[in-house]
This record gives sequence, structure tokens and C-alpha cells, in this order.
Amino acid sequence: MTTGNRPLSPHLQVYRPQVTSVVSILHRITGVGMAFGSIFFVYWIGAAAYGPEAFAASKELMTSWLGIMFLFGWSFAAYFHMCNGIRHLFWDMGLGFEKEQYASSGRAVFVCSIILTIITWLIV
Repeated sequence: MTTGNRPLSPHLQVYRPQVTSVVSILHRITGVGMAFGSIFFVYWIGAAAYGPEAFAASKELMTSWLGIMFLFGWSFAAYFHMCNGIRHLFWDMGLGFEKEQYASSGRAVFVCSIILTIITWLIV
């Protein structure tokens, strides 16, 4: 068998990012981010159970600028993952497969997760 000058499969560099591909990739990234963020949450709960000194140290870490940025990102990841999960539930029912619908629902996932994150942080 000769290979010759057969074309290769298209690579990610060939395609322009689309709303659906970006939302799909971010859904996976936010899932991993929430899993790693859960370690931070377990540390906080463990510090509360361990005693006042450990809890004070965890509170100092969480109220630092780095801790607040982490918690902000973690809350955005949770809302993004939830909103995109709701989008997938509609897909499981067979709804939203038209080109305009899946593009607009992808944009709605971004908008809703940003709004929910901002509302959460304004309340907190």
C-alpha cells in the first residue's frame, strides 16, 4: 500500500471556533475545575471541624485576593456547568437541534452563567 500525497484529516487549526465547540470545551474544563475546587471546599470544611485556629487560617486564605478570585471562578464554573447541563437536558428531549437554536442556546449559557455569578457575588 502506498500513502502518496493523500490529504490528512483536518486539525483544530483549520477550523474557526464556533459557539458550540467553545461551549463544549468549556463544559469539560469547568467540570474538571469544579472537581479540583472541591478539594478547596473539603479543606475549608475540614478546617472548621479541626478547630478555631485551623478555621482562622482557612478563612484568611479564602478572604485573600487569590482566594476570592478562586471562589469567583469556582462559582462561575458551577453556574456554567449547570446552565450547560440544562441545555443538554433539552437536547436529550430532542429539542434545540436547529442551527439557530443551538447557537443561541450556547450564547444563553454564557449570559446566564455570568448573570448568576454576578448576582451571587452581589448577594454575598
